[in-house]
Amino acid sequence: MKRIEAINDFVIKFANVNGSGSASANELFAKAVMRMGVPVSPRNIFPSNIQGMPTWYEARVCEKGYHGRRGGVDMMVAMNPQTWDADIAEIDSGGYLFYDSTRPMPANKFRDDVHTMGVPLTEIANAAYTDPRQRQLFKNIIYVGALSVLLDVEAEVFEALFAEQYKGKERLLESNVQALHLGRNYVKEHMQAPIGIRVRRADNVGDQIFTDGNSAAALGLVYGGATVAAWYPITPSTSIPEAFQKYCEKFRIDPATGQHRFAIVQAEDELASIGMVVGAGWNGARAFTATSGPGVSLMTEFIGLAYFAEIPVTIINVQRGGPSTGMPTRTQQSDLLSCAYASHGDTKHVLLFPQDPHECFTHSAAALDLAERLQTVIFVMTDLDIGMNQRLCKPFVWDDAKEYDRGKVMTAQELEAGKPFGRYRDVDGDGIPWRTLPGTHPSKGAFFTRGTTRNPQAMYSEAGPDYIYNMERLLRKFITATTLVPQPVFRPASEPTRLGVIYYGSTTPAMREALDVLDRNGDHVDAMRLCAFPFPESVSKFIAAHDKVFVVEQNRDAQMRAMLINELDINPSKLVRVLHYDGTPITARFIIRAIHESVQKDVHGGAGHVDQQATSAVHN
Repeated sequence: MKRIEAINDFVIKFANVNGSGSASANELFAKAVMRMGVPVSPRNIFPSNIQGMPTWYEARVCEKGYHGRRGGVDMMVAMNPQTWDADIAEIDSGGYLFYDSTRPMPANKFRDDVHTMGVPLTEIANAAYTDPRQRQLFKNIIYVGALSVLLDVEAEVFEALFAEQYKGKERLLESNVQALHLGRNYVKEHMQAPIGIRVRRADNVGDQIFTDGNSAAALGLVYGGATVAAWYPITPSTSIPEAFQKYCEKFRIDPATGQHRFAIVQAEDELASIGMVVGAGWNGARAFTATSGPGVSLMTEFIGLAYFAEIPVTIINVQRGGPSTGMPTRTQQSDLLSCAYASHGDTKHVLLFPQDPHECFTHSAAALDLAERLQTVIFVMTDLDIGMNQRLCKPFVWDDAKEYDRGKVMTAQELEAGKPFGRYRDVDGDGIPWRTLPGTHPSKGAFFTRGTTRNPQAMYSEAGPDYIYNMERLLRKFITATTLVPQPVFRPASEPTRLGVIYYGSTTPAMREALDVLDRNGDHVDAMRLCAFPFPESVSKFIAAHDKVFVVEQNRDAQMRAMLINELDINPSKLVRVLHYDGTPITARFIIRAIHESVQKDVHGGAGHVDQQATSAVHN
């Protein structure tokens, strides 16, 4: 039987039961590999139930530094009888199955083309521990110890991690080290090791940091100057305000007086939270909320008010599966249309698309500047894959000399000097009016904010010309935004081509690997990563320069494609959908297969074979 042979390049997947304490053990394994200098990108796939349901932890070990999902599984750690059959089926031929062999399994539960390794984990744990909870928890550490020998990960690395985690708690340190060596010793005595896939020391992690997008966004909001947060709990965004509070308590408490220089409110619902943020923005505070799709649905009325009254608001949307409450603990890029055009009537909102935790940091900080510069709502469109999964990324950098962009705010001195003030008048040609902050001047610069129509002086008016003036000015402001938002990133193919691909956000890591493979295989495709909406002129030029452009995204309805057609008047036949929306992050293999088969179909006049999965995912 063949076996998969790979050093520092494999996928290992852990199948566990939610609530069993496996998450920390699986994360320990991933961190140990990183400590050996080999990049790892883990993903936690968990249910919305508290405990008892299946959960998975997939770790991509890749010395080349690809952080996206590859697709396929080289080794399955099958610890959940409920999902056994599906887990075994997922292993690539020649791969490896690791399981608890305490109880014998029927022969028909195994595959002939997979290498099976059984360790009596329950038996070992029961012999070493008497407390039922200890038996469960340490069984996880025992299998990590067994894997460390099979995959050639040094014991000293784990011991160093334990020492850091349990500093000052020597009893816990000793018990975890003991459990680790119980697993290691069993494999050394009863099995051949290492196996075909293994870890070898390298130096490819460098100065990268290991963090999640939600924590990064929270820190970016602190550095970006946010002082007010109002929120309501919702998966998968809850950890943003929680992390924001933690960072504020570290950086925003006056050491001399103990005064809190921030305000964080857990509101009674999403409607209340966005209302508080709008009020704070109107008063001149940098304010934000964090939510997900269902929260955006409830916030829509206030979002429309902020757009029309031109109040700075920042919303971090950590997207999940829809519609309705959909899949709360699965990832999708499902909210583009609902956010881009949130509210009734003619509205358009700025969207930012971070690709990783580093850009969650930079884009969240930038969103606060953009909100005030444009006097509008700014969405940072992250998702569960980026937000809740830890990832290696570039270290965060901040220029302490940076000054916040407060936009067009008229001062008391300017008002006193007689500078004309019309709250909704376009005096600079960019569609952005001047504003004042409450209390700026005792008698000048006042205006009444309302969500109904008004003239340039902010006086109530239902006159058609006044309404048209305001609506066209808002469009000019949106055009101005194209020059202020992060610009698209272009990646040319190694050879001239008439094929292009557009992608954005969390598809980027898998896309990066897919483009490398496609190029090596002769499927040359120019690529453009969208970083924001509205679309700059460079996007139109990119599409015009190609005969066919694939649009890769993670939703059912090809929402980005629809926005490109709607906003840029693109011929729909030119944009080819590549859609992935089962709730798991898109894989490089999926993208490669989809684009390759579409290209071959064109080359062979429709004679090329396209499997069912690609057929449902790629079409004009």
